[in-house]
Amino acid sequence: MKLLLNIKKENDDLGKQVNNLVKNTSTSTFLKYCLTILFFVGCLNINAQNSDFSKGKKYTLAEISVAGNTAFSEQTIITYSGLRKGKEITIPGEDIGNAIKKLWNSKLFSDIEVYVTKIEGNVAHLQIKLADLPQLNELKINGVKKGKKEGIINDNKLKKGTKVTENLITTTKNFLTKKYKKQGFLNTKVHINTIEVQDSIDAARVNMVLNIDKGEKVKIKDITFEGNTVLSDKKLRKSMKGTKKINRIRILKRSKFIDSAYQADLGHVVDAYKENGYRDARILSDSVIYNDDKTISLIIGVNEGEPYTFGDIKFIGNTVYTNDQLSRLLRIRKGDTYNGILLQKRIADDTKPDAVDITNQYQNNGYLFSSINPVEVSADNNIIDIEVRISEGKPAYFNTVSVVGNDKTNDHVIYRELRTRPGQLYSKANVVRTVRELGQLGFFDAQEISPNFNNPNPVEGTIDMEYSVKETGSSQIELQGGYGGGGFIGTLGLSFNNFSIKNIFNKEAYKPIPMGDGQKLSLRLQASRFFQTYSFSFSEPWLGGKRPVQFSTSLSHTKQFLFNPLTRNADKSRSFNITGITFGLAKRLSVPDDYFTLSQAISYQRYDLNNYNTGLFNFGDGFSNNLSYTFGLSRNNTSVDPIFPTGGSNFGITAKFSFPYSLVNGVDYKPLKEISDRINAIPRQLRTQEESEELANADQQRFSWLEFYKVKFSGEWYTEITKNLVLRPKIEFGFLGAYNNARGVIPFERFYLGGDGLGNFSLDGREVIQLRGYPNQSLTHLDETTGRASQDGSSIYNKFSLELRYPITLKASAKIYALGFIEGGSSYESFRDFNPFNINRSAGLGIRIFMPAFGLLGIDFGHGFDPLPGETVKHGWETHFIIGQQF
Repeated sequence: MKLLLNIKKENDDLGKQVNNLVKNTSTSTFLKYCLTILFFVGCLNINAQNSDFSKGKKYTLAEISVAGNTAFSEQTIITYSGLRKGKEITIPGEDIGNAIKKLWNSKLFSDIEVYVTKIEGNVAHLQIKLADLPQLNELKINGVKKGKKEGIINDNKLKKGTKVTENLITTTKNFLTKKYKKQGFLNTKVHINTIEVQDSIDAARVNMVLNIDKGEKVKIKDITFEGNTVLSDKKLRKSMKGTKKINRIRILKRSKFIDSAYQADLGHVVDAYKENGYRDARILSDSVIYNDDKTISLIIGVNEGEPYTFGDIKFIGNTVYTNDQLSRLLRIRKGDTYNGILLQKRIADDTKPDAVDITNQYQNNGYLFSSINPVEVSADNNIIDIEVRISEGKPAYFNTVSVVGNDKTNDHVIYRELRTRPGQLYSKANVVRTVRELGQLGFFDAQEISPNFNNPNPVEGTIDMEYSVKETGSSQIELQGGYGGGGFIGTLGLSFNNFSIKNIFNKEAYKPIPMGDGQKLSLRLQASRFFQTYSFSFSEPWLGGKRPVQFSTSLSHTKQFLFNPLTRNADKSRSFNITGITFGLAKRLSVPDDYFTLSQAISYQRYDLNNYNTGLFNFGDGFSNNLSYTFGLSRNNTSVDPIFPTGGSNFGITAKFSFPYSLVNGVDYKPLKEISDRINAIPRQLRTQEESEELANADQQRFSWLEFYKVKFSGEWYTEITKNLVLRPKIEFGFLGAYNNARGVIPFERFYLGGDGLGNFSLDGREVIQLRGYPNQSLTHLDETTGRASQDGSSIYNKFSLELRYPITLKASAKIYALGFIEGGSSYESFRDFNPFNINRSAGLGIRIFMPAFGLLGIDFGHGFDPLPGETVKHGWETHFIIGQQF
């Protein structure tokens, strides 16, 4: 900013002093001296057109003109300056100084000059000459990826038309430099150049070139400590979670220097001392040394202080719980090494909402307004006496409980899952459990569920509870096609996971389908030249609406046609039909706890073969009936998000069995079994026609009504190792048995191990067990007659799996996480061959993508370390595509 005063005076020395002050003083400082300068100028003869006016003389303003490069109208500038025609001002005086300040503070101009152009008696003419700040015309950013440029523009407000000031340039440089240094780019350099647009007529415009040179991330060569004798450098480095020195064999933690992580880790070093009794430990200094090999070394000076132990620990103010009860929760005794971090966690562990600590003990029993504060009352002789001061307050009760954000899901579907009710005693555990139950529904974004405490009233002992949810797509569509099994396979599947069957005849409820009652309805059609499969299923999670009893039913029909090798087409006169129906009930239990579910189901399948002779069964004409009862007991307490659990476990055991017909039908199956065993020992290609027919008749009698029992067990755990890094071990076991050894194990309901675990069009009730790194269904037991994996499946299997998962994004639109896995498993025909440690091993990497409209999708790259049954060379790599299921 300049105030142009053409100074003509007799005292040239004074004029030089004033001009030097204007020239050498910064803009912000000049404002402070503006009035002072005017005061000195007042003693001078100020000349614009060889006119003189004396010190402090009052003038009436006549014309006020505007000149210079500006896009603003003359009237706008004059009005904003506060000067107006006819106004009486003092020249020199405060009026012109204030006008200049107003114009400058508008932050619209880069240069402001005020001239006295004419003096006629007591009338003065002024001219305001100014130049607009240049506007940003074009911006070019060099040195970053295209996808990052938009963020830089938004963060620094570098949109086209923005006024370009020195402050804008300086703050942009500082922001970007600090941003990239925080990310580990310590050598970041930012340069900004502006170029005037020559064809600019109406307004000043500039093009900006933003050059960013991040350089390489700086790695930490070494971390050393000075002043430490109690804890070694190794232990102190271990306490630093995000700052690690170069270690070639470490995978999960990188050695890049991140300043924010480093500052946090300095606090972790102090915490390491506090956990070992050194409560006075502190950081004395920390230095960053730049090495010649472009790495850095960190030198941290510490003062360890002296060790302390716990003395007397007293509880003050407690009436609800006795001292002994609180001591058992605190689990710290007199004489223990002082550990301030542990003490705070035992009082209130902020890292675990369901932690076993004193605060939760109070809050889970209604004392929301309680406060517990440990106070050190004495530290004599390095023995610290603690008083745990407790203010219990009044028990709190829920006044109102509400839910907001459910646009599709009906209120009653949500409210029946709530563990907090109006008038009920407050319990933090019930709030945490409610959040889990709402997340497990699958209708809301589990990451966005928020319990909000409104209107807390410690005097009345009441609290209003509001659960905020965000609806997410809960229906899925499966539409795919592919080539397999000798022809094109098309699939259409619809799954409505928040269906409302009561509104199925209500036209107004179709938006696009009736939704909101939490029911599930699935329809699926899969067809090719060789098979057709139709299935329908429905479930109601709260049968009757008063108890969490789930009713489910499913109906399916499959027709498989035999391949004709002569015509290379389907022979529709030879078919295998399966029709099945299932009814099930599942009830949530309260004992041993309410994470348990008891399920029961009755199912019936009819297997009908019409001249369908293959190696799958020993008879080609006939039928089998499968009437079975399934009993299951499971416990699932996994954390909020069912797609990406971070804690808890999921166990399940099921027993499926048929009626023991051989005990009551009076049939002697021993001769039939002998016929089957004798002929099965003969390779298929060497059997006579009579032997094949004899075997078919024997097996038709043995398996007209299937007699079996099947037991399965699975268990998985989720443990968050560090923030969002989740370890999931899992074990599985299955066994298919027979009541009557003479009747034998049925050829249906068997286990097929290996591959991606997708069953496709399984015709015989088989269960396909995933084991990545090997071809699909390739790890069944060895067939002694062929020397390869049996085509008939296995009656026993076991599997062990270990996965490490890390989320890329957990947004509602798409949840994506990467995983690494190691697993192994094997299958057997009988217990005499069973060896749970003789397994096929594999390892690999994968990724999962969950989109509400399409379900779970993924791909795995697995490496099999062992040969397939009957082979001698390890299998190697396999690629698996995962559709619609989660492992």
